[in-house]
Amino acid sequence: MSNIIFMTNIENQAKKDRVKPYKYSVSSWKQWASKNDCEFFMLEDYIFEPDYMRPNWYKLYVFELLDNQKVDYDQILVVDGDTIVHPDCPNFFEISDNKFCGVHCDGSYDWTCRSMENYSKYLFDGFTFSIWEYINSGFLIMNKSHKELYKKILDFYFANRDSIVKVQDTFGVGTDQPVINFFLQKNNVDLKLLPYMYNMQDMNRKEILGEDMLFTKCGWVYHYNAIPNNIDSKLTIYWMKKTYEYLYGK
Repeated sequence: MSNIIFMTNIENQAKKDRVKPYKYSVSSWKQWASKNDCEFFMLEDYIFEPDYMRPNWYKLYVFELLDNQKVDYDQILVVDGDTIVHPDCPNFFEISDNKFCGVHCDGSYDWTCRSMENYSKYLFDGFTFSIWEYINSGFLIMNKSHKELYKKILDFYFANRDSIVKVQDTFGVGTDQPVINFFLQKNNVDLKLLPYMYNMQDMNRKEILGEDMLFTKCGWVYHYNAIPNNIDSKLTIYWMKKTYEYLYGK
């Protein structure tokens, strides 16, 4: 059985520029997958109308989509399309201990705390947990034992969809990420935290996203989120193109 790299890459008709740099992500992950004897799968089509369910929730359908295609697998990495992997990145599947794995959400703690506080208050009956166990959903390793967990999360979404959207719109908080985190903690999922080098978020805030490409010396997976003044995703396009060509050539 192969390990799987899974990504959603869906063009938003209202924000077409957003997916332009994802081609660099796709190419980097395809090459890494080939090098490490993995298979790459990408979802490019809407499952629901975007007003009803945003595509970032589609990662929760990974098990169903692979099962429908009769794909057998050992472990799955679900990774965001605004990431690039270094060609020499070690095989992280080999350090998962067959657990659910993620990287601590090391970025805007104001945004994380607001997400935790408001989801706790309005959707999870006051349940809370340590912020240091809160992970970024842009790089998640899982296996078949987590299939039922994802089904529970989807059931929760459909039962509480209007409330979830209201919390997001009212408080400007996360979408799928807080819900995934609350379900991991409420269900006592055996979670393994991987180091920052496997999901380098908020690089601009850490002052390592620069023309000297220093960040490529600090870790293995580069996540181009939370770039300020990123009008029409132009800075995402710039940095992902520059990183890809720096690591893989033109």
